[in-house]
Amino acid sequence: MSFPLLSYYKLSRKPLMFKSFTGLSVKQFDDVFKEIGSKYPKHEMKRLSHRKTRQRSIGGGRRFKLLVKDRVIMVLVYYRLYITYTLASFIFDLDQSNVCRDIEKIERLIRESWPIPEKLYKVTRRLKTREEVEQYFPGFMAFTDCSEKPIPKPTKNKLKSRLYYSGKRKKHTVKNLFTTNQKGLIIYKTRHNQMGKRHDYRIYKKNHPSLPKDITSMYDLGFLGVKKDFPEQKSLLPIKKEKSCELTLEQKEYNTNHSAKRIVIEHAICRIKKYRIMNDVFRNRLRKYDSISDIVSGLVNYRIMNIC
Repeated sequence: MSFPLLSYYKLSRKPLMFKSFTGLSVKQFDDVFKEIGSKYPKHEMKRLSHRKTRQRSIGGGRRFKLLVKDRVIMVLVYYRLYITYTLASFIFDLDQSNVCRDIEKIERLIRESWPIPEKLYKVTRRLKTREEVEQYFPGFMAFTDCSEKPIPKPTKNKLKSRLYYSGKRKKHTVKNLFTTNQKGLIIYKTRHNQMGKRHDYRIYKKNHPSLPKDITSMYDLGFLGVKKDFPEQKSLLPIKKEKSCELTLEQKEYNTNHSAKRIVIEHAICRIKKYRIMNDVFRNRLRKYDSISDIVSGLVNYRIMNIC
């Protein structure tokens, strides 16, 4: 009988390696797995009952080779390192096709258990009192920016190839708009249908978050025009240097202070891209991008909310 090279039991005995491979400490993983483990029987029953043409009784058929905990570990390792299914099959002692199926079947449960941006945004839209707002937006500040993710060149569709090409990155990309609070918690994230060719501000105008009126939002120079187009919201932008005109010392100091405050969202995007599945060229089908980016964003949020 063979055993996988990597499992929760083996990895948890080396805490530094556990965090490097999964992005979570052993305690953080144990805490969140309590929720995943409690939801798993109901999730599995719902998954098996979904197909109306099913003839075999629920509970019949071949069992999963890995335990639930090890399958969650496999998903985290896959996201963090973005290894191929071939390497994952060797490490976890599975067939390559089983790796793909095992990851896909448990991703939805993991997504339901993380504090993904969609959940937080639904809560923030219902905030009424200043105390409630300050709980989610310390200092009544929010930070917004876009991030690009490389994708393979769409070879079969010339129109898609042109629309997804980013002149800034010199490659084909999709974009996400992120909004965070002062702690770096990702409150809002757009879907993947924002193509690399679209300007950041154009994406914002069509997909901007609805934040409480007391919130002051900070942007970079890519969002020029936000004060004019959205006068009802409080907005702060850096001062743009005009042609043949130098900025004064006060203006330079203002821009420096603005950048020092806005660095929060750059750090949040950096945390997301530490998971190589969100940084390398996206090898999966594009329709899976939203689910995967939700899970990674939820991981980042969970770490911020449970620092230990």
